[in-house]
Amino acid sequence: MEKREQERPRVVLGVSGGIAAYKACELLRQFTESGHDVRVVPTAASLHFVGEATWAALSGNPAATEVWESVHEVPHVRIGQHADLVVVAPATADLLAKAAHGLADDLLTNTLLTARCPVVFAPAMHTEMWENPATQENVATLRRRGAIVVEPAVGRLTGVDTGKGRFPDPVEIFQLCRRVLARGAKGLPQDLAGRHVVVSAGGTREPLDPVRYLGNRSSGKQGYALARTAAARGARVTLVAGNSELPDPAGVDVIHVGTAGQLRESVLKAAADADAVVMAAAVADFRPAVYAPGKIKKQEGQEPEPVTLVRNPDILAELSADRARPGQLVVGFAAETDDVLANGRAKLARKGCDLLVVNEVGEHKAFGSAENEAVILATDGTETPVPYGPKEALADTLWDLVAPRLAEPPAADRGNP
Repeated sequence: MEKREQERPRVVLGVSGGIAAYKACELLRQFTESGHDVRVVPTAASLHFVGEATWAALSGNPAATEVWESVHEVPHVRIGQHADLVVVAPATADLLAKAAHGLADDLLTNTLLTARCPVVFAPAMHTEMWENPATQENVATLRRRGAIVVEPAVGRLTGVDTGKGRFPDPVEIFQLCRRVLARGAKGLPQDLAGRHVVVSAGGTREPLDPVRYLGNRSSGKQGYALARTAAARGARVTLVAGNSELPDPAGVDVIHVGTAGQLRESVLKAAADADAVVMAAAVADFRPAVYAPGKIKKQEGQEPEPVTLVRNPDILAELSADRARPGQLVVGFAAETDDVLANGRAKLARKGCDLLVVNEVGEHKAFGSAENEAVILATDGTETPVPYGPKEALADTLWDLVAPRLAEPPAADRGNP
């Protein structure tokens, strides 16, 4: 039993004094029910929202706020030293400022200074506080030092306010932390730290009339896996999401779009300072030439008028031909139903991208599934097969190929926040 306890991943959950502290209870549940050994370190202010007894009961470990408790165990040093992951959720503007400047006035900030493991901050605050230049500089400093500071969600805040600053979905935070822990256990670096990557995902829908559209079966799962995995590897991620029912990944800026035209506009804008752009979305090749402002109705005894289609812009080819900056890497996806590799090689040459992920699609293949199988083609002629497995595995393999190809310095080193 003692050996099994020692093998459990050790997580420190720091909780700072924001109203979102109550949501950290669900994050704690995710960790404990998946077998992690969690020590909660709340700030004194956070106890106004959730009491110490709650954290102790839910974690099965004592929860303390001050360095003067159990002094003989030297908690201000030992807790951070022994952790496999430290996650601060929620992280207030005050906590981020203290962490960025190395202040250590309570047990949590002392723990952050002694931690030698990956550190994740999940901010939650009002929009004005998040967008304040001081907060943004503190976030940039923490990211430059290797911490993962997830982007807050957009939505309802306290009172009647709405905007960016909402605490991300606790389940999504847990999924990101799980990926960070897995890389840390393997001794793998945060090789996308300081990078800005843009990922497109999901399917586009081209309207025919107010109730009908031309679309496809894409669920967005592969693109969302790419976004989550990049965030866990330290990247700043912009996800341009077509039609999908998936929850927004934690730590990712999400732009929701509907049509191919909207996706093109958002991707080109986001790609302006991106190190890499991965076009995983299933973009409609065609759209109806004419949009009917009213529902097209059946006429008794008459066949419907043919639907004339026109081509949509080729976003992948446009990105490849007109890079937003030198050294930008462009990755495409090719969904094929026959002659998969031959069609993929031809598409790689035609589109001009650096890497092309080729997979076979069809009934019960790729679309909507949690698994995928693919071959990643590169312009240097190499081919990397990815065996059938979770879409996260394919995402990791792709980023393994992307990271060493990014010759330019990270965006953070070029002066971007």
